Amino acid sequence: MVIDTSKVTHIIFDWDGTIMDSAAKIVSCMQEAAASSNLPVPTTAQVEHIIGISLLPAIEKLFDVDSEKAKQVCKYYKDAFLRQDQISCALFDGAYEVLATLSKHYILGVATGKARRGLARAFANTSTEGYFDQSICGDEAESKPSPDMLEQLLNRWDIEAHQALMIGDTIYDMQMAEQLFMPRIAVSYGVHDKQALVAHHPLAVIDKLSELNAIFRLSGKS
Repeated sequence: MVIDTSKVTHIIFDWDGTIMDSAAKIVSCMQEAAASSNLPVPTTAQVEHIIGISLLPAIEKLFDVDSEKAKQVCKYYKDAFLRQDQISCALFDGAYEVLATLSKHYILGVATGKARRGLARAFANTSTEGYFDQSICGDEAESKPSPDMLEQLLNRWDIEAHQALMIGDTIYDMQMAEQLFMPRIAVSYGVHDKQALVAHHPLAVIDKLSELNAIFRLSGKS
């Protein structure tokens, strides 16, 4: 796979479903929150469809409820997640090695729908914060697919959109990059299917993180 990444100096990752294998936990917590809120329990596919959106708007979309009811569901979800998060989710295979290699050649960032508290906990549990120069969370920006998260990162770095590249597993990651004409790579192992991702014209769709080394021509480099 030959892709021109010569102008890219910064790489932005989504977190859940791209770096961390957390979809099953998110689904379980959302289903528990629904039951606690006396709402119909959503299917796995229904929850996976809204993963990537910030929590409150994701709940409003998933359950078609007003903001007050969504806040109640949000509280139950956070309570469930805190209980289940005593055991950290694993990173996807190759994540540590890829982040270690890429961070030596590019400036890395995170754009995630997770709240800051959740990302801080994930960083601490996985010892990965040191790989990333900047991060923007769901409670610090407009929700994906708004490009606000990416715009904030571009402003912090004082770079143009073509100098950064977004990597994510959802159509929301692709859409927010697409709006800025930012190059993007989709991953096929997350929560949204390949056909939906391809519709947003990523440079590539990869099946595992280690494929990034070849795309960025870093195979064999320390």
